[in-house]
Amino acid sequence: MTPSTSQILSWSILGAVIVVLAVVAWRSRGSAGLKEAGASGGTLFLTVLPNLLLGFTIAGLLQVVLPRDLILRWMGEDSGFRGILAGSLAGTLTPGGPFTHFPILAGFLKSGAGIGPVSAYIAGWALLGVNRIVVWELPILGWKFALARILACLFVPPVCGLLTDLIFRLRQG
Repeated sequence: MTPSTSQILSWSILGAVIVVLAVVAWRSRGSAGLKEAGASGGTLFLTVLPNLLLGFTIAGLLQVVLPRDLILRWMGEDSGFRGILAGSLAGTLTPGGPFTHFPILAGFLKSGAGIGPVSAYIAGWALLGVNRIVVWELPILGWKFALARILACLFVPPVCGLLTDLIFRLRQG
């Protein structure tokens, strides 16, 4: 599989950031700083690895279990505003972190999901995720704050989906 231009760009940016941070760590703490950074990064990698494996496994299974025509009907390019709403609602209701969601969404795109519904899903998950609201926001920040924020963000996922679709189509020519 050949990497895409966006993957190469992403890797190049990340590589440049690593080089800059390594130089700063070396200048401030010498080889001990680099060893500490490596150990810390390795520990984080091992902590996150199970989530990555589970997320990609779920994504692969969903590509097999969910019929392509179901994804096309509910979130495909031709699903229109219904697809935008379906993506917004699915993102809002689906628990989990980025290690789960982004592999699933990559699978949805591969199966024919539209850019707008996938973008609405991401916005719904990021802004209105029910799991996060119930577990974190309500108990810590209170229902008044949570309600005001939810109402302020309620229309963002569909608008984000519509605008992303429009921008993507305009860029395609």
